[in-house]
Amino acid sequence: MADVSLTAREAARIARDSYGRLVAYLAARDRDVPAAEDALGDAFAAALETWPRDGAPANPEGWLIVAARRRLADASRRRKTASEAEGALTLIADELAEIGESPIPDRRLALMFACAHPAIEPGVRAPLMLQTILGLDAAAIASAFLVTPSAMGQRLARAKARIRQAGVPFREPSPELWPERIGAVLEAIYAAFTHGWLETFGEDPRGRDLAEEAIWLGRVAAGLAPAEPEAAGLVALMLYAHARAGARRDTQGRFVPLSDQDTRAWDHAAIDEAERRLAAAAALRRPGRFQLEAAIQSAHVARRGGGATDWPAISALYDALLALTGSPVVAVNRALAISHAHGPEAGLAALEAIEAGALADFQAYWAARADLEARVGRASAAEAYARAIGLETDPATRAFLMERLRAFEERG
Repeated sequence: MADVSLTAREAARIARDSYGRLVAYLAARDRDVPAAEDALGDAFAAALETWPRDGAPANPEGWLIVAARRRLADASRRRKTASEAEGALTLIADELAEIGESPIPDRRLALMFACAHPAIEPGVRAPLMLQTILGLDAAAIASAFLVTPSAMGQRLARAKARIRQAGVPFREPSPELWPERIGAVLEAIYAAFTHGWLETFGEDPRGRDLAEEAIWLGRVAAGLAPAEPEAAGLVALMLYAHARAGARRDTQGRFVPLSDQDTRAWDHAAIDEAERRLAAAAALRRPGRFQLEAAIQSAHVARRGGGATDWPAISALYDALLALTGSPVVAVNRALAISHAHGPEAGLAALEAIEAGALADFQAYWAARADLEARVGRASAAEAYARAIGLETDPATRAFLMERLRAFEERG
């Protein structure tokens, strides 16, 4: 009899490593993602029942595809007339014969492009990738995206139906559409990471795990698109940020800003991987937003070697990033970098040059304004602190800002 724990681990590994590849393969013909997911779920259940008894097969992914296709064939029999079902079964049999012991073709990138197709609502693209490529359930995704599991389930179901109804192709786009479409894929992955990053210290562990799942998804995209430097740049950016997660709170749970973090608490293996990926992206000589943001993070973590933060370099990188994106959020961070490189007055001037109307409810803008006004001794810093505190949702960060406000008021 096979070692039960060994085969259970094998099933878990395949579920993690191959789920998206198998869903993409099963759904490619009919664009029916829900049917592919259901069939694959049944196949995994069958594997957990038979592999501990009979041992893992020589080609586990092929075994799962065969089992899933049989379940799809059973569903086809129930839906179709005898002649239609016979044709479908013949097609499935031919396909299974071709698989044999061969590796399953990897169509995950095609599935990512389908999830990020213009026919799919932008707000659901990231959750859709998380479910179809990684197999996360709606409850885990909903936790981080701050909606109810039922609402997320409905959004995902509508998006999957849309893929089939709109005839969204399961293929990589033509060359002229590649830059636009790969950008949508990477933006969706980063949106997932950002939601997970914000939930790092939340109460629901499913939300906390989302950042790591997004990094995994980014690695998949980068591995499938090795000639796309922004994919590698995105993975580097996420790794730099995630490497510092353990240093964002002290032993009492208080917020610790980046400049005060103990570099010994950083994940140096993750930072080393980020550095390698950023260097590989830079070697392709096609800079973009994610590479620039990753380069800024690289400059920040350079102090782990004992050196000082190179604020002039960070300020210059923000100049380039602002020129590329025109983002007011980038402009706020650029103003802070300028303040460290050239003094608080220069930083405040850069901040005041931003169109503030678009930032009225942006917490980081008011926190930056409060910091800079306090550094130059403006009484209006107290009002800016109050605005930032009112907009902050994280209790530890809010307590940090309240402490800063008290210190400012005590200085008079």
